[in-house]
Amino acid sequence: MNYLRFEITSHRFGHTIALEPEFKNDWFELVKVIESITDSDIINEHKKNTPKRKSISMAINNIIQNRLVAKGWNKESAIFNDPEYNQTRWRLDFSKNNFAIEVAFNHGEAIAWNLMKPVLSSELNHVEKESQTKLGIVIMATEEMKKAGGFDGAVGTYEKAIRYLKPLQNQLSCPMVLMGLKPPESFTVQHQGKPKRATFIPKEGGINHS
Repeated sequence: MNYLRFEITSHRFGHTIALEPEFKNDWFELVKVIESITDSDIINEHKKNTPKRKSISMAINNIIQNRLVAKGWNKESAIFNDPEYNQTRWRLDFSKNNFAIEVAFNHGEAIAWNLMKPVLSSELNHVEKESQTKLGIVIMATEEMKKAGGFDGAVGTYEKAIRYLKPLQNQLSCPMVLMGLKPPESFTVQHQGKPKRATFIPKEGGINHS
């Protein structure tokens, strides 16, 4: 069986901190959720709930959401306890205890904002806080996943986000872990039809999911 794989980049010792007693249970819970996702899970979710999408991004996002919420993670957590800052742009994708998580499959121009939201959640602010976290996790597609998963060409990737860490070192003041999702092992996505729809093409030796 083929499971979702990932690689990580640590910012301000984020991964080291994630393994400390105060953090490790939630960190390993997140890791187990990601590693539990199979190629078949992704395809089944896509065919059932996101068949009009041309990539597997929404299917992966849905699976992560369902499995984290089932384990007590809060979805769409407000960063600030102020109605003026209650819109989606001021919310985390997920939070639990010390963790702020962003699942970032959006446009490359949003990379800096995706990295900044865990900072806003962790630092003191002039606006009253609702979510107070200590460690940020930003989950993105690798370049390989972007290509194999049928993602839009404008989607920001894990590799591009890494390049932001150095020039934004002072601004990204909280520890973070960037998690780059690797491509499925058994299939790739090709686009067919108008509008474009995802078609699953088995890799050599892979399972035919059609």
